[in-house]
Amino acid sequence: MSFYHDGQRAIQARFQSAPLADRLLEKLHRTAFSDADKAFIEGVSFFFIATADADGRPDCSHKGGAPGFVRVIEPSVLVFPDYDGNGMFRSLGNISVNPAVGLLFMAMNDAPKRLRVNGRATVSFDDPLMATFTGAQALLRVQVEHIFPNCPRYIADLSSRTPSQYAPKEGVAPTEPAWKSFPDFKDVVPPRKA
Repeated sequence: MSFYHDGQRAIQARFQSAPLADRLLEKLHRTAFSDADKAFIEGVSFFFIATADADGRPDCSHKGGAPGFVRVIEPSVLVFPDYDGNGMFRSLGNISVNPAVGLLFMAMNDAPKRLRVNGRATVSFDDPLMATFTGAQALLRVQVEHIFPNCPRYIADLSSRTPSQYAPKEGVAPTEPAWKSFPDFKDVVPPRKA
């Protein structure tokens, strides 16, 4: 199965970004966590998880805890606890009928960073690892299929309450991110659409 489906390819064609998308896949995509990925994931205090029900209707949820509440336990497996919440169990219920998940880890400070992790999740109510997570009422394991960084340029700096320097501003020429001029990518960056 291709990383990009026909819908994504059609829009890439419209914006002439298929060569860039292919280069990003070639240079940045992986199926096992690097040491830097592990350190980043285990250092966050929150992430977002996207799930879908059996009919494909999406849901997105924030998950939070003390740094270390998400752990990379194998090169392509991470775990995290489910804590007491509102009792709706939208994420866990969706995973029980559709294991496909997308996780977005973010750092929202003066060094913004995003890491996407897509895979297949399982929910356990008696996993032995639960005992190592104070307050866990279930444990989720994600078998990773795709790991890839995502351009962080539009992440606001929450500490200063200012929008990203890359956020479009009326009457101001857009600021290009440095990565677009890196040797690995500059030859495939498409022209900017107005």
